[in-house]
Amino acid sequence: MSTPAPRPSVLFVCVHNAGRSQMGAAFLTRLGGDQVEVRSAGSAPADAVNPAVVQAMAEVGIDISAETPKVLTTEAVQSSDVVITMGCGDACPVFPGKQYLDWQLDDPAGQGVDAVRPIRDAIEQQVRDLLAELGITAAV
Repeated sequence: MSTPAPRPSVLFVCVHNAGRSQMGAAFLTRLGGDQVEVRSAGSAPADAVNPAVVQAMAEVGIDISAETPKVLTTEAVQSSDVVITMGCGDACPVFPGKQYLDWQLDDPAGQGVDAVRPIRDAIEQQVRDLLAELGITAAV
């Protein structure tokens, strides 16, 4: 009897962990289910998740209102298989043997929900592409 492959671990990182990385983590959690381990963090976390981001995600049926920005730790990076950066520049620690992806996305900070929607939709598509790369079938 073969043992199942370990679940890949994905870490989403942006500066404030209040927008892009929260949306990425929420979409991966929704679409990847229990097939993937999901974390998000920021190099300089904000006090709360961006309200326009919470609203934009609620429009697609994902509630992130209870999420709180978390500080990026070396341990979080070391224990992740894939690290997805979203505009955190040099603040993200780099370790050998990890897969790093840099998603170029506009920062939703200070933007209204109308500006957040296209960012949200781009993140959802990139998460779907990531799942396909990882060989995981999206749940929805």
